[in-house]
Amino acid sequence: MRMRTRKFIGALVMTGFVVVYALIAMALAQARPVQEAPPALQIVFYAVLGMAWVLPLMPLIRWMQKPDI
Repeated sequence: MRMRTRKFIGALVMTGFVVVYALIAMALAQARPVQEAPPALQIVFYAVLGMAWVLPLMPLIRWMQKPDI
């Protein structure tokens, strides 16, 4: 498969994943324990939640960057 095709497929998958992830993150952010937590803990929670989407997508990004054979 050519790199251009992999990048197109990867972009579609990443877009879908980020949309679903954002919906789940918003639902978690509205949970009562998060809303009642101290502000410092909320900041940590939001920072972790904001960066956690990168880890599941790293294999996809590596696959997208493989050179053509």
